[in-house]
Amino acid sequence: MENEKRPEETEEALKEEEQGEEERTDETSETKECEEALEACRKEAEEYKDKYLRAHADFDNMKKRLEKDKATAVAFANESFATDLLSVIDTFENALFTIDQIEGDEAVEKIREGMALTYEQLLKVLQKHGVEEIANEGVFDPHVHQVVQQVESDAHEKNEIVQVLQKGYKLKDRVLRPSMVSTSK
Repeated sequence: MENEKRPEETEEALKEEEQGEEERTDETSETKECEEALEACRKEAEEYKDKYLRAHADFDNMKKRLEKDKATAVAFANESFATDLLSVIDTFENALFTIDQIEGDEAVEKIREGMALTYEQLLKVLQKHGVEEIANEGVFDPHVHQVVQQVESDAHEKNEIVQVLQKGYKLKDRVLRPSMVSTSK
């Protein structure tokens, strides 16, 4: 009869077995809760990573934009100064034209030479800093020419430049002053 278990022992074994199942159920539910919490943390981490990457990309874009703006500002810093010098160039050209009309003595010739050298030096300095004369041959270009008048001309095709009334200049790719021209009808 020793092999037979007493009813008390059987009850205790059943209770222990039930407690073991409850503990396993508790462990399973705790594991599920932990996995859910871990998944929520992963999602939150992904959101923060996405926000970080976007903020970093925005920062890089802003940095590039500021560098480009700075380069443009430096490149065209002398624009108003160069524009102001254009009237000096016009005056030099008019003075040289007037002196060329005078036939005269050696003193007038020396003055003309001095003015021509000064004019050429001024043009070289402006060219060194990116100021160039706008080409005025061929067909009218509304981006760099301003039509002041249109004339009848058999020697020129329609919209071809006939005469330059005032030279135009540009600083790098930016027009400082358009050329004033007359075109054929």
